[in-house]
Amino acid sequence: MLFNKLRGFISLDMGVDLGTTSTLICVKGKGIVLNEPSVVAVEKGTNHILRNGQAIGEAALEAMADNPENAVALWPLKDGVITDFDIAGDMLCNFISRAQSRKWPTKPRIVVAVPCDMSAVEKRAITVAAERAGAGKVYFIEKPVAAAIGMGLELNEDAAALIVDIGGGTTHLAVITQQGLALAHTIRTGGDTMTIAVRAFIREHYNLIVGEGNAEKIKIQIGSAFRGAEEMAVEIKGVDATAGLPRRVMISSEEIRKALGEPVREIVRAVAEALENTPQDYAAGIREKGIILCGGSSLLRGLDRVIMDATAVPVQVADHPTTVTAEGTARILDEIDLLSGALEGGEANG
Repeated sequence: MLFNKLRGFISLDMGVDLGTTSTLICVKGKGIVLNEPSVVAVEKGTNHILRNGQAIGEAALEAMADNPENAVALWPLKDGVITDFDIAGDMLCNFISRAQSRKWPTKPRIVVAVPCDMSAVEKRAITVAAERAGAGKVYFIEKPVAAAIGMGLELNEDAAALIVDIGGGTTHLAVITQQGLALAHTIRTGGDTMTIAVRAFIREHYNLIVGEGNAEKIKIQIGSAFRGAEEMAVEIKGVDATAGLPRRVMISSEEIRKALGEPVREIVRAVAEALENTPQDYAAGIREKGIILCGGSSLLRGLDRVIMDATAVPVQVADHPTTVTAEGTARILDEIDLLSGALEGGEANG
Protein backbone atom coordinates (compact mmCIF):
# COMPACT_ATOMS: atom_id res chain seq x y z
CA MET A 1 0.00 0.00 0.00
CA LEU A 2 1.25 3.47 -0.87
CA PHE A 3 0.92 4.81 2.67
CA ASN A 4 2.92 1.94 4.14
CA LYS A 5 5.70 2.44 1.56
CA LEU A 6 5.81 6.15 2.28
CA ARG A 7 5.84 5.49 6.01
CA GLY A 8 9.31 3.98 5.74
CA PHE A 9 10.65 7.36 4.65
CA ILE A 10 8.98 9.36 7.41
CA SER A 11 9.38 7.15 10.50
CA LEU A 12 11.92 4.86 12.10
CA ASP A 13 10.19 1.64 13.09
CA MET A 14 12.34 -0.54 15.34
CA GLY A 15 12.48 -3.81 17.21
CA VAL A 16 13.75 -4.19 20.78
CA ASP A 17 15.16 -7.30 22.44
CA LEU A 18 14.91 -6.40 26.12
CA GLY A 19 17.13 -8.67 28.20
CA THR A 20 18.37 -9.09 31.75
CA THR A 21 21.99 -8.66 30.71
CA SER A 22 21.78 -6.63 27.50
CA THR A 23 19.32 -4.80 25.29
CA LEU A 24 19.48 -4.76 21.49
CA ILE A 25 17.63 -2.46 19.11
CA CYS A 26 17.22 -3.29 15.44
CA VAL A 27 16.00 -0.57 13.06
CA LYS A 28 14.08 -1.54 9.96
CA GLY A 29 16.43 -1.41 6.99
CA LYS A 30 19.52 -0.68 9.13
CA GLY A 31 20.02 -3.78 11.28
CA ILE A 32 21.34 -3.69 14.86
CA VAL A 33 21.96 -0.07 15.86
CA LEU A 34 22.29 -0.53 19.63
CA ASN A 35 23.66 -3.40 21.74
CA GLU A 36 24.34 -2.32 25.32
CA PRO A 37 24.24 -3.74 28.84
CA SER A 38 20.89 -3.34 30.62
CA VAL A 39 22.38 -1.28 33.45
CA VAL A 40 22.02 2.20 34.94
CA ALA A 41 24.51 3.98 37.24
CA VAL A 42 22.97 6.03 40.03
CA GLU A 43 24.35 8.15 42.84
CA LYS A 44 24.81 6.06 45.97
CA GLY A 45 21.82 6.28 48.29
CA THR A 46 19.54 7.75 45.60
CA ASN A 47 17.92 6.90 42.28
CA HIS A 48 19.58 9.91 40.64
CA ILE A 49 21.13 8.75 37.36
CA LEU A 50 24.68 10.03 37.00
CA ARG A 51 26.05 12.11 34.11
CA ASN A 52 22.90 14.22 33.94
CA GLY A 53 20.71 11.18 33.46
CA GLN A 54 22.87 9.67 30.72
CA ALA A 55 24.81 7.02 32.70
CA ILE A 56 22.93 4.18 31.04
CA GLY A 57 24.29 1.11 29.24
CA GLU A 58 27.99 1.40 28.40
CA ALA A 59 28.00 4.89 29.88
CA ALA A 60 26.87 3.39 33.21
CA LEU A 61 29.87 1.04 33.28
CA GLU A 62 32.17 3.97 32.48
CA ALA A 63 30.63 6.01 35.30
CA MET A 64 31.16 3.09 37.69
CA ALA A 65 34.84 2.90 36.72
CA ASP A 66 35.34 6.68 37.01
CA ASN A 67 33.56 7.09 40.33
CA PRO A 68 33.35 3.73 42.15
CA GLU A 69 32.98 5.33 45.59
CA ASN A 70 29.82 7.24 44.71
CA ALA A 71 28.21 5.14 41.97
CA VAL A 72 25.90 2.15 42.23
CA ALA A 73 25.02 -0.09 39.28
CA LEU A 74 21.34 -0.95 38.98
CA TRP A 75 20.25 -3.78 36.70
CA PRO A 76 16.49 -3.16 36.52
CA LEU A 77 15.70 -6.66 35.23
CA LYS A 78 16.48 -9.78 37.23
CA ASP A 79 15.88 -13.25 35.83
CA GLY A 80 13.82 -11.69 33.04
CA VAL A 81 11.53 -9.82 35.46
CA ILE A 82 11.44 -6.03 35.85
CA THR A 83 12.41 -5.31 39.46
CA ASP A 84 12.63 -1.51 39.25
CA PHE A 85 9.97 -0.02 36.99
CA ASP A 86 11.20 3.57 37.14
CA ILE A 87 14.81 2.73 36.32
CA ALA A 88 13.77 0.22 33.65
CA GLY A 89 11.59 2.89 32.06
CA ASP A 90 14.39 5.47 32.09
CA MET A 91 16.79 2.94 30.57
CA LEU A 92 14.46 1.85 27.78
CA CYS A 93 13.45 5.43 26.97
CA ASN A 94 17.14 6.35 26.73
CA PHE A 95 17.95 3.42 24.44
CA ILE A 96 15.03 4.07 22.10
CA SER A 97 15.80 7.79 21.91
CA ARG A 98 19.45 7.08 21.08
CA ALA A 99 18.47 4.61 18.37
CA GLN A 100 16.70 7.47 16.55
CA SER A 101 19.27 9.58 14.76
CA ARG A 102 16.77 12.41 14.37
CA LYS A 103 13.14 13.28 14.98
CA TRP A 104 10.69 11.86 12.48
CA PRO A 105 7.32 13.33 11.45
CA THR A 106 5.53 10.02 12.07
CA LYS A 107 5.76 8.23 15.42
CA PRO A 108 7.60 4.91 15.08
CA ARG A 109 6.08 1.50 15.60
CA ILE A 110 8.07 -0.60 18.06
CA VAL A 111 8.05 -4.39 18.43
CA VAL A 112 9.43 -5.57 21.78
CA ALA A 113 10.56 -9.17 22.32
CA VAL A 114 9.77 -10.18 25.89
CA PRO A 115 9.71 -13.34 28.04
CA CYS A 116 6.73 -15.63 27.51
CA ASP A 117 5.57 -15.07 31.09
CA MET A 118 5.98 -11.28 31.30
CA SER A 119 3.13 -9.73 33.29
CA ALA A 120 0.63 -7.16 32.05
CA VAL A 121 2.04 -4.65 34.57
CA GLU A 122 5.55 -5.07 33.14
CA LYS A 123 4.26 -4.67 29.59
CA ARG A 124 2.44 -1.50 30.56
CA ALA A 125 5.67 -0.09 32.04
CA ILE A 126 7.48 -0.83 28.77
CA THR A 127 4.69 0.80 26.78
CA VAL A 128 4.85 3.96 28.92
CA ALA A 129 8.65 4.14 28.47
CA ALA A 130 8.31 3.71 24.70
CA GLU A 131 5.67 6.45 24.62
CA ARG A 132 8.07 8.79 26.44
CA ALA A 133 10.58 8.09 23.67
CA GLY A 134 7.98 9.00 21.04
CA ALA A 135 6.51 5.62 20.03
CA GLY A 136 3.20 5.56 18.22
CA LYS A 137 2.39 1.86 18.53
CA VAL A 138 4.01 -0.73 20.75
CA TYR A 139 3.67 -4.45 20.06
CA PHE A 140 4.88 -7.42 22.08
CA ILE A 141 6.09 -10.80 20.88
CA GLU A 142 7.47 -13.75 22.81
CA LYS A 143 11.26 -14.02 22.59
CA PRO A 144 11.36 -17.58 21.18
CA VAL A 145 8.86 -16.66 18.46
CA ALA A 146 10.94 -13.61 17.51
CA ALA A 147 14.03 -15.82 17.46
CA ALA A 148 12.33 -18.34 15.16
CA ILE A 149 11.38 -15.52 12.79
CA GLY A 150 14.92 -14.14 12.95
CA MET A 151 16.25 -17.55 11.93
CA GLY A 152 13.91 -17.64 8.96
CA LEU A 153 12.52 -20.90 10.33
CA GLU A 154 10.08 -22.47 7.88
CA LEU A 155 7.68 -25.15 9.05
CA ASN A 156 5.28 -27.28 7.06
CA GLU A 157 1.95 -28.40 8.45
CA ASP A 158 3.34 -31.36 10.42
CA ALA A 159 6.72 -29.97 11.46
CA ALA A 160 7.62 -28.28 14.74
CA ALA A 161 10.77 -26.99 16.40
CA LEU A 162 11.79 -26.55 20.00
CA ILE A 163 13.48 -23.16 20.45
CA VAL A 164 15.67 -22.88 23.55
CA ASP A 165 16.70 -19.26 24.16
CA ILE A 166 19.39 -19.19 26.86
CA GLY A 167 19.87 -15.62 27.98
CA GLY A 168 21.53 -13.95 30.93
CA GLY A 169 18.79 -14.39 33.53
CA THR A 170 16.45 -16.94 31.99
CA THR A 171 16.05 -19.79 29.56
CA HIS A 172 12.92 -19.64 27.42
CA LEU A 173 11.66 -22.84 25.83
CA ALA A 174 8.95 -22.85 23.19
CA VAL A 175 7.56 -25.34 20.72
CA ILE A 176 6.93 -23.45 17.48
CA THR A 177 4.53 -24.79 14.87
CA GLN A 178 2.99 -23.44 11.70
CA GLN A 179 0.03 -22.35 13.83
CA GLY A 180 2.19 -20.58 16.41
CA LEU A 181 3.17 -21.47 19.98
CA ALA A 182 2.21 -24.99 21.05
CA LEU A 183 4.09 -24.80 24.36
CA ALA A 184 6.02 -22.14 26.26
CA HIS A 185 7.99 -22.38 29.48
CA THR A 186 10.60 -20.27 31.26
CA ILE A 187 13.16 -21.22 33.90
CA ARG A 188 15.21 -18.75 35.93
CA THR A 189 18.53 -20.24 34.88
CA GLY A 190 20.87 -18.68 32.35
CA GLY A 191 24.31 -17.21 31.85
CA ASP A 192 24.19 -15.24 35.09
CA THR A 193 23.48 -18.45 37.02
CA MET A 194 26.54 -20.00 35.38
CA THR A 195 28.72 -17.04 36.35
CA ILE A 196 27.53 -17.23 39.95
CA ALA A 197 28.36 -20.96 39.97
CA VAL A 198 31.91 -20.23 38.75
CA ARG A 199 32.46 -17.64 41.50
CA ALA A 200 31.09 -20.01 44.14
CA PHE A 201 33.33 -22.86 42.96
CA ILE A 202 36.48 -20.69 43.10
CA ARG A 203 35.54 -19.43 46.56
CA GLU A 204 34.88 -22.94 47.86
CA HIS A 205 37.88 -24.71 46.34
CA TYR A 206 40.50 -21.96 46.40
CA ASN A 207 39.24 -19.63 49.16
CA LEU A 208 39.54 -16.91 46.56
CA ILE A 209 37.06 -14.10 45.85
CA VAL A 210 36.85 -13.08 42.19
CA GLY A 211 34.70 -10.35 40.70
CA GLU A 212 31.67 -11.04 38.55
CA GLY A 213 33.41 -9.69 35.46
CA ASN A 214 36.42 -11.97 35.93
CA ALA A 215 34.19 -14.98 36.53
CA GLU A 216 32.31 -14.18 33.33
CA LYS A 217 35.58 -14.03 31.37
CA ILE A 218 36.73 -17.36 32.80
CA LYS A 219 33.39 -18.96 31.86
CA ILE A 220 33.64 -17.72 28.29
CA GLN A 221 37.35 -18.47 27.90
CA ILE A 222 37.52 -22.06 29.20
CA GLY A 223 33.98 -23.00 30.20
CA SER A 224 32.28 -26.03 28.67
CA ALA A 225 29.43 -28.45 29.24
CA PHE A 226 31.10 -31.46 27.58
CA ARG A 227 34.65 -32.76 27.73
CA GLY A 228 36.23 -31.74 24.44
CA ALA A 229 39.42 -32.72 22.72
CA GLU A 230 41.32 -29.75 24.12
CA GLU A 231 41.57 -29.09 27.85
CA MET A 232 42.75 -25.64 28.90
CA ALA A 233 43.88 -23.75 31.98
CA VAL A 234 44.13 -20.06 32.85
CA GLU A 235 45.60 -18.02 35.66
CA ILE A 236 43.05 -16.13 37.68
CA LYS A 237 43.55 -13.41 40.24
CA GLY A 238 41.40 -12.52 43.18
CA VAL A 239 41.42 -11.69 46.87
CA ASP A 240 42.20 -14.31 49.48
CA ALA A 241 39.00 -14.67 51.53
CA THR A 242 40.96 -15.14 54.77
CA ALA A 243 44.01 -12.90 54.44
CA GLY A 244 42.36 -10.20 52.32
CA LEU A 245 45.41 -10.06 50.06
CA PRO A 246 45.67 -10.44 46.27
CA ARG A 247 46.48 -13.96 45.11
CA ARG A 248 46.73 -15.83 41.81
CA VAL A 249 45.91 -19.47 41.03
CA MET A 250 45.69 -21.67 37.95
CA ILE A 251 42.30 -23.20 37.16
CA SER A 252 41.46 -25.80 34.53
CA SER A 253 38.61 -26.14 32.08
CA GLU A 254 37.69 -29.42 33.79
CA GLU A 255 37.16 -27.57 37.06
CA ILE A 256 35.02 -24.91 35.40
CA ARG A 257 32.99 -27.68 33.74
CA LYS A 258 32.32 -29.10 37.22
CA ALA A 259 31.33 -25.63 38.42
CA LEU A 260 28.84 -25.30 35.57
CA GLY A 261 27.41 -28.77 36.13
CA GLU A 262 24.24 -27.85 38.01
CA PRO A 263 23.11 -24.93 35.78
CA VAL A 264 23.73 -27.13 32.71
CA ARG A 265 21.71 -29.97 34.26
CA GLU A 266 18.84 -27.55 35.02
CA ILE A 267 18.72 -26.49 31.36
CA VAL A 268 18.91 -30.08 30.12
CA ARG A 269 16.10 -31.11 32.50
CA ALA A 270 13.95 -28.23 31.26
CA VAL A 271 14.51 -29.27 27.63
CA ALA A 272 13.63 -32.89 28.43
CA GLU A 273 10.46 -31.79 30.26
CA ALA A 274 9.47 -29.56 27.35
CA LEU A 275 9.77 -32.53 25.00
CA GLU A 276 7.71 -34.69 27.37
CA ASN A 277 4.99 -32.02 27.59
CA THR A 278 4.85 -31.33 23.86
CA PRO A 279 1.48 -32.27 22.34
CA GLN A 280 1.77 -35.65 20.67
CA ASP A 281 0.80 -34.19 17.30
CA TYR A 282 4.07 -32.23 17.25
CA ALA A 283 6.49 -34.65 18.94
CA ALA A 284 7.46 -36.36 15.68
CA GLY A 285 7.80 -32.97 13.97
CA ILE A 286 10.34 -31.83 16.56
CA ARG A 287 12.45 -34.89 15.86
CA GLU A 288 12.45 -33.79 12.21
CA LYS A 289 13.39 -30.12 12.78
CA GLY A 290 15.17 -30.74 16.06
CA ILE A 291 16.09 -28.45 18.92
CA ILE A 292 17.49 -25.02 18.10
CA LEU A 293 19.56 -23.12 20.65
CA CYS A 294 19.97 -19.35 20.68
CA GLY A 295 20.88 -16.62 23.15
CA GLY A 296 24.37 -15.74 24.34
CA SER A 297 24.76 -18.69 26.69
CA SER A 298 23.94 -21.19 23.92
CA LEU A 299 27.59 -20.60 22.91
CA LEU A 300 28.84 -22.55 25.93
CA ARG A 301 31.07 -25.18 24.38
CA GLY A 302 29.52 -28.65 24.24
CA LEU A 303 26.08 -27.61 25.47
CA ASP A 304 24.46 -28.74 22.22
CA ARG A 305 26.18 -32.15 22.53
CA VAL A 306 24.99 -32.63 26.13
CA ILE A 307 21.38 -31.81 25.20
CA MET A 308 21.50 -34.11 22.17
CA ASP A 309 22.89 -36.99 24.24
CA ALA A 310 20.20 -36.50 26.91
CA THR A 311 17.25 -36.25 24.52
CA ALA A 312 18.29 -38.26 21.42
CA VAL A 313 17.00 -35.32 19.35
CA PRO A 314 19.20 -33.38 16.88
CA VAL A 315 20.44 -30.05 18.29
CA GLN A 316 21.85 -27.07 16.46
CA VAL A 317 22.96 -23.60 17.52
CA ALA A 318 21.39 -20.79 15.50
CA ASP A 319 23.49 -18.57 13.30
CA HIS A 320 24.10 -15.26 15.12
CA PRO A 321 22.59 -16.64 18.37
CA THR A 322 23.10 -13.41 20.33
CA THR A 323 21.29 -11.17 17.82
CA VAL A 324 18.74 -13.48 16.20
CA THR A 325 15.86 -12.35 18.47
CA ALA A 326 16.45 -8.67 17.68
CA GLU A 327 16.74 -9.56 13.99
CA GLY A 328 13.39 -11.34 14.29
CA THR A 329 11.72 -8.17 15.55
CA ALA A 330 13.06 -6.35 12.46
CA ARG A 331 11.64 -9.05 10.17
CA ILE A 332 8.31 -8.64 11.91
CA LEU A 333 8.42 -4.94 11.11
CA ASP A 334 8.73 -5.84 7.41
CA GLU A 335 5.38 -7.62 7.65
CA ILE A 336 3.84 -5.61 10.46
CA ASP A 337 0.62 -4.85 8.61
CA LEU A 338 0.01 -8.55 7.98
CA LEU A 339 1.12 -9.69 11.43
CA SER A 340 -0.26 -6.92 13.65
CA GLY A 341 -3.39 -8.93 14.39
CA ALA A 342 -1.26 -11.75 15.80
CA LEU A 343 0.86 -9.44 17.97
CA GLU A 344 -0.04 -8.25 21.41
CA GLY A 345 -0.28 -4.50 21.88
CA GLY A 346 -1.50 -1.61 19.86
CA GLU A 347 -1.66 2.12 19.64
CA ALA A 348 -0.05 4.12 22.40
CA ASN A 349 -1.93 6.83 24.18
CA GLY A 350 -1.41 10.48 23.39
